[in-house]
Amino acid sequence: MPLYRISTIAHLLGVSNDTVRRWIDDGYVTAHKQPQEPTKIDGNSVVDFINKGTELVHHDDHLSAQSIRNHMHGLVTNIISDRVMSQVEMQCGRYRIVSLISTEAVNELGLEVGSIAIAQIKATNVSLHVFEGDKL
Repeated sequence: MPLYRISTIAHLLGVSNDTVRRWIDDGYVTAHKQPQEPTKIDGNSVVDFINKGTELVHHDDHLSAQSIRNHMHGLVTNIISDRVMSQVEMQCGRYRIVSLISTEAVNELGLEVGSIAIAQIKATNVSLHVFEGDKL
């Protein structure tokens, strides 16, 4: 079960830390608290929350210029695999990103629902990088 900091989930979904704390208080996502440690959020509970069709509140509605080498941090919300290819779905802020990569790559990266990954978008291709740790 992947666990992430409140600030990491807030950044990935384009909401404030306070919004994530409200989701915890309202029982929408599961938090794990350890003495003298930052509160961690269960990545799978966030995926369940998103997959229920929840409309996320976005505070950053302006567009910014970005280069062709866009990197979007996100949460893996679904993986559909066959022997050769996999469809990996991610929630990156307000955007749902779908990447088609080899099943071998999914296995080598250790991708699973609830993992944090970085979608690198260049032209019409999307490649994924594995996020290590619980902070961005």
